Amino acid sequence: MNILSFLIYCVVATFTPGPTNIVILSSVQHSGAKKSMGYVYGSTLAFGLLLLLSTLLNRVLVEIIPNILIIMQIIGSLYMLYLAYKIFKMGSMEDQPDPNANFRSGVLMQLVNPKVLVFTLTVIPNYVMPFYTSSLALFIFVIIITVIGFFAFTTWVVFGTIFRTFMKNHQKVLNTVMALFLVYSAIMISGIL
Repeated sequence: MNILSFLIYCVVATFTPGPTNIVILSSVQHSGAKKSMGYVYGSTLAFGLLLLLSTLLNRVLVEIIPNILIIMQIIGSLYMLYLAYKIFKMGSMEDQPDPNANFRSGVLMQLVNPKVLVFTLTVIPNYVMPFYTSSLALFIFVIIITVIGFFAFTTWVVFGTIFRTFMKNHQKVLNTVMALFLVYSAIMISGIL
């Protein structure tokens, strides 16, 4: 297992701006850190549940269709390249809506967030299942990824104001670096290198 590629993918996918992180940033700006943490807890719970459900689904699919891992690796790689393009082309974070920062809206955002749905459906089969198949190992990886997600969300709360200012001033450089990390991760899981 290429642990570096796995960690880069998890960190880039969870820490880079997406719907949840943008709402967290906006929530901190409008509601403060304490209220935003309710949203973070809801987002983390839904993120972990989606990871668990996708792991169970992928485990069943792998037993039924052994070559599904190759297909999921290709789909995951293509999605990461798409994300890299979107991050590279990302515009300004200005004019974000005032979110409803609570536990329920955090759960709901994760359940309909395409970035999270595709991430949770691809990370376990692409990085973990080719090397670990026991239920305990898969569960441990679900916990590890969920914790990474929680740290990502919390980082956006703690450093919300700093990130907003910093990203506004250096947005193109940050987007380029994150996009390049995603391209690297896509290449690593596709087996090209």
